Amino acid sequence: MKHIALASSLVLTLSTAAFAQGQPGGHFIENWDLSGDGVVSIEDLTERRSDIFSTFDANEDGFIDAAEYKDFDAARAADMAENAGGGEGHGKGGMNKIQEALTLEFNYADSDGKVSRQEFLDATLMMLEMADRNADGVISKDDFGPKK
Repeated sequence: MKHIALASSLVLTLSTAAFAQGQPGGHFIENWDLSGDGVVSIEDLTERRSDIFSTFDANEDGFIDAAEYKDFDAARAADMAENAGGGEGHGKGGMNKIQEALTLEFNYADSDGKVSRQEFLDATLMMLEMADRNADGVISKDDFGPKK
């Protein structure tokens, strides 16, 4: 449980209220946009995913195993329960794709029940492609809310 509490501030960047300043996906962009340009690039995603991996690889063996992934899932679920604002954008559309891209099943390439750092980082481009609903190469506010 201590691990979950320590990771909660990082997980907040994953899925907190999707309505920052009334904009679906706004809080995600605010927390994942490391360059401050209003969009989440592949570089931003790679750095954040690296941080996430380091946080949840509790035993520092280079893998997030099934038990560590349960902690990761629990932290994400607790964050969703605490911060879900309801409505379009949180747990739907773009945010649903973000959440899917953080699951064990999405991230392990060899189906061995654990995710190596390399597997987790290799899945970054797939995450971008899934969440980038308008196919402009970045995740922006346009990728959240109702699909146009």
